Amino acid sequence: MSLQGQRIVVIGGTAGIGLAVAEAAAEEGAEVVIASRRQESVDAALKRLPDGRAEGHVLDATDEEAVRGFFGRIGGFDHLVYTAGESILMESLAESDLGRARSFLDTRLWGAYTAVKHGAASIRPGGSVVLTTGTAARRPMPGTTVAASLCGAMESLTRALALELAPVRVNVVSPGVVRTELWRDLTETEREGLYASAAGSLPVGRVGEPSDVAEAYLYLMRGGYSTGSVVTVDGGGTLV
Repeated sequence: MSLQGQRIVVIGGTAGIGLAVAEAAAEEGAEVVIASRRQESVDAALKRLPDGRAEGHVLDATDEEAVRGFFGRIGGFDHLVYTAGESILMESLAESDLGRARSFLDTRLWGAYTAVKHGAASIRPGGSVVLTTGTAARRPMPGTTVAASLCGAMESLTRALALELAPVRVNVVSPGVVRTELWRDLTETEREGLYASAAGSLPVGRVGEPSDVAEAYLYLMRGGYSTGSVVTVDGGGTLV
């Protein structure tokens, strides 16, 4: 199945994996609709996408009325991709800030839930939803209680949605360590140290790039026989 001529909505599509998905889909001839919280991010992303095949919207994914209005304005489409999220939250349970934890889950879990709730009715026959999780559900580490909780919830949500929304297909991608804005709260030295350490332990010998992971989203949009699936793209990280 080709994405040529299909319309793909990417919430979180202005940076990192989401932008890589939008770029790859547009290269295949798809029309992409990107949405993000900040106008400047939308404007910058549109400059990287082909003229005439991309449109951008400002959207706070945690605001249900805004999400409802967004889907009401954009009309029908073929695939919904959700990659929105703030930087990763890593802190010990004893030092955790519940306000920050709730905010983290609001965007990544409840934002995805809200997007599917209000977007599903606009998905055309043969279409799909692709969500985003992470490997912390299966390989948690100290300091990842919130991230692990999120990842486990996203995998369960995906399976439940695949049954409830059938025949619309619903899948989720689980990236490992990828060179994106996810790590922006770390200093440059900490970030590069993380990448070097991860690369040294991974069977592939390097950390991921957004374009590596984008391929999984494209596969799930094309693959008409996949639903309720978790596709892991982690360089072998869950093996070591």
